[in-house]
Amino acid sequence: MYADNPLKIKKIIGVVPQEYALYGTMTARENLLYFGSMYGLKGKVLKEKVVECLDLLGLLKFADKKVETFSGGMKRRVNLIAGILHDPKVLFLDEPTVGVDVQSKNAIIDYLKRINQNGTTIVYTSHHLTEAQDFCTNIAIVDKGKIFAQGTPKQL
Repeated sequence: MYADNPLKIKKIIGVVPQEYALYGTMTARENLLYFGSMYGLKGKVLKEKVVECLDLLGLLKFADKKVETFSGGMKRRVNLIAGILHDPKVLFLDEPTVGVDVQSKNAIIDYLKRINQNGTTIVYTSHHLTEAQDFCTNIAIVDKGKIFAQGTPKQL
């Protein structure tokens, strides 16, 4: 179904790396318009999606500020938006709350819960089991590259 068409795969997968994948000299809006266009979003649809996501994550008033002036938590939220603008079916997150303040962490976790409840599958790596327990239905604990334990949050 997707193996013969990498562009289809690109449209259903979102990736949010631990390191910021943003251009510091560009504004949050410019970054998101750029990354959204890479996923095939255009025009009014793209612009509205950028505004919606910035608003949901508490960053709309900073939309036209350069990312290099943002706190770590603000950058983390913009980084998340860049990976989810195109509404992927599967989202890979690598330590999405590392080094962020409580406000940013809560905004990120709340947003992830929302998209997960709306059908997005989330593959979430974290050193903090309590974060994963908040919204994951299945957890695997990996040690030295091998699954040490796996199950529902209640089982673990």
